[in-house]
Amino acid sequence: MRVWRLVRPAFTDAAAAFSGEGARRYGGRWNSVGRAVVYTSEHLSLAALETLAHADRKRFARELVAFEVRVPSDLIAVLEDADAPPGWRGRPTAPAARAVGDAWLAARAHPALSVPSVLVPQERNLLLDPAHPRFSEVRIGAPVAFRFDDRL
Repeated sequence: MRVWRLVRPAFTDAAAAFSGEGARRYGGRWNSVGRAVVYTSEHLSLAALETLAHADRKRFARELVAFEVRVPSDLIAVLEDADAPPGWRGRPTAPAARAVGDAWLAARAHPALSVPSVLVPQERNLLLDPAHPRFSEVRIGAPVAFRFDDRL
């Protein structure tokens, strides 16, 4: 599966961009604070939309870096839409969604988990566990400059 990750230029180094440190520090929809996870999206446009949704409008960075990532299908667990917990789309986040992600991390069965996007539920985000023993099988491409249009 091909997925995308957008990061600030300060994280052009793949080791930093794929450490999961931000999610570990602050938590996310699918992980609790203290658990490192890397969030990616199945389309670059979805990654851009996810970035916009989480952007601090006062410090919005138009210049970013995109990473194309290849994840072998046998490394991916899939959370089917029907199996998503009630209220998973809640704002700011739903504790039940965090519990699903935390359980996936604890099980250590797969280094990737496919989940529906809150912003575009018909599309998918892929969570990556950078501490998983098989994470080295994930292929991270070279960073490529990405710029948001000035109209955004």
